Amino acid sequence: MRGFDRVQEACEWLRPRVRPVPEVAVVLGSGLGGFADALADATVVPYGEIPHWPASQVVGHAGRLTVGAVGRRRVIALAGRVHAYEGHDLRTVTFAVRVLGALGVKVLVLTNAAGGVNTDFRAGDLMLIDDHLNLTGGNPLAGPNDERFGPRFPDMTEVYSRRLRALALEVASALDEPLVHGVYAGLLGPSYETPAEIRYLRAIGADAVGMSTVHEAIVARHMGLEVLGLSCITNMAAGVLPEPLRHEEVMETAERVKGRFVRLIEGIVARA
Repeated sequence: MRGFDRVQEACEWLRPRVRPVPEVAVVLGSGLGGFADALADATVVPYGEIPHWPASQVVGHAGRLTVGAVGRRRVIALAGRVHAYEGHDLRTVTFAVRVLGALGVKVLVLTNAAGGVNTDFRAGDLMLIDDHLNLTGGNPLAGPNDERFGPRFPDMTEVYSRRLRALALEVASALDEPLVHGVYAGLLGPSYETPAEIRYLRAIGADAVGMSTVHEAIVARHMGLEVLGLSCITNMAAGVLPEPLRHEEVMETAERVKGRFVRLIEGIVARA
């Protein structure tokens, strides 16, 4: 079965369960699933029940799709994603975004846990993604292009919507929630970067680094979705502080900022 057909089969299975299809969807990164838990009138669908949908295996990724409401605004929340470092090809990594786009979602909010490369950042900061560097070594659009998804050569001048970034800043200001700005560098993983690699990333303009998001953003723009990106700086990257990196630290920081993160996303979704 071809990629487009797999996406359509997943859509046909999901559509009656999420009707009416929300225009906004949020992908929740490591430890950030609290937003999905806060949705009102929620319908929860485990990934394993959706045809062809890949299962999340990483700690901090619950692996379920939730449809619910923020005030009067309905939204789809994906608690968990799959990553290329788990051994998945990039079409599998971006399958969920393809399905969201094919369902009729118009706005996609991508979130992640990231390491701070910018030495002005601190663990617990929330960063608005202005742009990204795809340093994963792969592009999900490589190979034959299906014009039913999007054009062969999509423009990437404005991956992260200027309108949505301005909206995020307005919401953050109203909540008195400081947001930092930056460029997100996506690397393959799963090993954390070396101090030398972090110095290199800083030199080429990266402010934060992680192992997700960039492929999803590329596919979303290929399909014409408007994209917003938010990183939770859960730890400082290798060499910034004189201590080793631990995934447990990522989860601990995500738990600490959960309330702030949920309020910010709720405010954005209500107005997106």
